[in-house]
Parts: sequence; C-alpha cells; structure tokens
Amino acid sequence: MKLLFLIALGCIAWRMATGRWPWQPKVKDKGRFAEAQARAVLGLAPGASRPEIMDAHRRRIAAVHPDRGGSNEQVHEATAARDLLLAKLPVKQG
Repeated sequence: MKLLFLIALGCIAWRMATGRWPWQPKVKDKGRFAEAQARAVLGLAPGASRPEIMDAHRRRIAAVHPDRGGSNEQVHEATAARDLLLAKLPVKQG
C-alpha cells in the first residue's frame, strides 16, 4: 500500500514539475501540434487553401452551433482553429 502511495505521489510531483503526466509523450514542436489539432477540428488536410479553410469553418460552425445542439465552446474551438490556420498561410505579395 505504501508503494502505491509513493508512486502516486511521485506522479503528482512529476506533473507539477513538468506540466505533463509521466506517461504522456513530450511534444517537441507545440506549434505543429496545435496546427495539426486545428486541421483535425476542421477536417482539413495539410496545405489547405484560404477558401477551403473558410468553407470547412462554415460547415463546422453550422454543425456545432448552440441552436443545433452544440455548445459555445465548440464554436470557439472552431473559430480558434480557423484563425490559427489562416495565420499560418503564406502572405501573398503584390
């Protein structure tokens, strides 16, 4: 019983020190992870264009809108995903 307590205490200390549980993998590039997560939220493939991102955002908002049984949190998540992906697009010159 003491051993289980010490293991649990060690896991909690690890979480407090590193911000993740011992069994969670390290995320080497949080920017890429966030971008991949945003693409997953909107259901997009890498390299999506601006119109594709906007279309996917409109479809996602229509599906998760609070009037249709969704939640405000899902709407905010879709909007944040759109904003992140649009910010990552290269800026056209000219």
